[in-house]
Amino acid sequence: MDVKLLTVVAALLVLMYAPPSKAKPISLVERCYCRSTISNLPRGYIRELKFIHTPNCPFQVIAKLKTNKEVCVNPEIRWLQQYLKSAINKMKKSKQGN
Repeated sequence: MDVKLLTVVAALLVLMYAPPSKAKPISLVERCYCRSTISNLPRGYIRELKFIHTPNCPFQVIAKLKTNKEVCVNPEIRWLQQYLKSAINKMKKSKQGN
C-alpha cells in the first residue's frame, strides 16, 4: 500500500474513535447569556438569583422563577439594587468581624 493512503486511513481511524470534546466553540463562549431583560418582575415570583459577569458582556442577572423558568432581569431595577447593596454591606461586616 501507498504510505500516503496508510496515513490518511490512520488519521480517519483516530478521528472516528477519539472521544468528543466537551469544549464549546469560541463563538458560543463569548456570547452574552442575556440578550434582553425584564424590568417589571416582582420579587415574589423569584426563587433564586444568579449573577454572571463575563469580560465581553455587561453585568447579567438571571432569575429562576417559582415556575422553574429562567429569565434575565434588568440589573437597574430598584429592589435589585437595594438587594445588592444589602448583600455587599453584609459581606463587608462579616469580613470586619473576622
